[in-house]
Amino acid sequence: MHPKLNKVLRICSTCIVFIMVILATLLYGTRWIGLEPYTVLSPSMEPKYPTGSLIYVVDANPEDLKVKDVITFRLTNNTTATHRIIEIVEEEGVRSFRTKGDNNDTPDGALVSKDSVIGKTVFCIPLLGYFAQYIQTKVGNIVVICFGVALILFVVFVDILTEGKQKKNKKEEKES
Repeated sequence: MHPKLNKVLRICSTCIVFIMVILATLLYGTRWIGLEPYTVLSPSMEPKYPTGSLIYVVDANPEDLKVKDVITFRLTNNTTATHRIIEIVEEEGVRSFRTKGDNNDTPDGALVSKDSVIGKTVFCIPLLGYFAQYIQTKVGNIVVICFGVALILFVVFVDILTEGKQKKNKKEEKES
């Protein structure tokens, strides 16, 4: 095999593995440092958090939250929302939050109790949420597994090809 092709194959396999490690870190590894990823499914927070973005939420003490903070909170057991705090309401010693999506004309209908707050939004990566949602589907799981297997086979194949060439070159150097 041509030495330049060997080099190109090695660079390609290294880049693909690097990209996969970065993606895995962004989708799963951030949990190790306390950042929980969520996908933005509606345009209510555009343009700051576009639909399809992956947002990262850190635990926050409800007592430390203030007006203009963007929080993620539970609407139901299976549904979350991310909106901006526009008012802090203290009634009978109980703190709750009036929220509103940046792209919405009116505030949310109900107050958010401090027990419903998941955390404060720290940053987002546009479009990555679409990928995160896709790989959580049955077809997405199959695609990711197949891609992972194909990647492993590709890396092994490249190593075998380039290693064989390197051994041949060393053998020729010793003979001459």
